[in-house]
Amino acid sequence: MPKSLGHSGLGGAHNTDVSSRRLAAAVTLFAAIAVLIGLDLLADAQTGVDRGHLAAEGLVMAFAVIGIIALWRGFLTAQSRAARLNVDLASARAEAAQYRAEAAHYRAEARDALRGLGEAIDSQFERWQLTSAEREVGLLMLKGLSHREVAEIRKTTEATVRQQALVVYRKSGLANRSELSAFFLEDLLLPRADSSQEADRAS
Repeated sequence: MPKSLGHSGLGGAHNTDVSSRRLAAAVTLFAAIAVLIGLDLLADAQTGVDRGHLAAEGLVMAFAVIGIIALWRGFLTAQSRAARLNVDLASARAEAAQYRAEAAHYRAEARDALRGLGEAIDSQFERWQLTSAEREVGLLMLKGLSHREVAEIRKTTEATVRQQALVVYRKSGLANRSELSAFFLEDLLLPRADSSQEADRAS
């Protein structure tokens, strides 16, 4: 099955992109702080500020550098995750496109098969010399509709539909709806024989 292309996939990529931008901004901010502290530390050292003050500023600068390193690692991790999500998203889209193409091909084949079946049913109804009303009733019954449902569709009574169904059975020589359905659909339920099986039958 193709991977989901819903809000979770797209939202995950979007959230990762936002996080990456925030991490980059944080890295820039910490870098600016470290530079400013470094410049201040250098200026204080030249002016002879006491060592305790220099040590405090040096500690703050060290924390800023550690923060930069941690954020940079997080930034690289987020970038890597975003790249993986983009690859997964592209793969999912390709799979979805393939399944859509296969579904369209199946629908086209099904339309051709149903069109051929419809023509065969219509030809057989003509051979049975069914009237247009009887043909419509027979077709609706083949579709699985009950007498009541057929009556609702045809704007008539259920008794009329039952009578027309009996005429269809009488003209076709079939006993009931099951035999009517089997007459047209039984072969469709059989598995398709491969070429070797057909060759064996021919021999």
